[in-house]
Amino acid sequence: SDAVELPIKFTPRRPGFYHCQILLKSSSDVRLYEIECVVNADCVEAELEFQTPAYQAVIQDIPISNLSKQDWKLQAVLKGQGFYGPSLLNVGLSKTALYPLMFKPIAKC
Repeated sequence: SDAVELPIKFTPRRPGFYHCQILLKSSSDVRLYEIECVVNADCVEAELEFQTPAYQAVIQDIPISNLSKQDWKLQAVLKGQGFYGPSLLNVGLSKTALYPLMFKPIAKC
């Protein structure tokens, strides 16, 4: 095999978009490799608590940040009685969009 391994260690300080170039030279060849990395935050858990009288809606806007270099077209799947929100959300590159999650209980719960 003519393949050569080139181990690279990447230790980002925070989530975001990282770009670098690797230049390899020999007496008979020059190669430039471009590497792009998107680093997401660790799994983050969040808890929302809704309090509202029965039959009255409460809405929480949840920020969705797109730190990549591509537009996102996201599909939302909601589970649980009384929760509503748009099924699709578009988030432009390097933008933050708000997802309006609504809770409208039909009984005391």
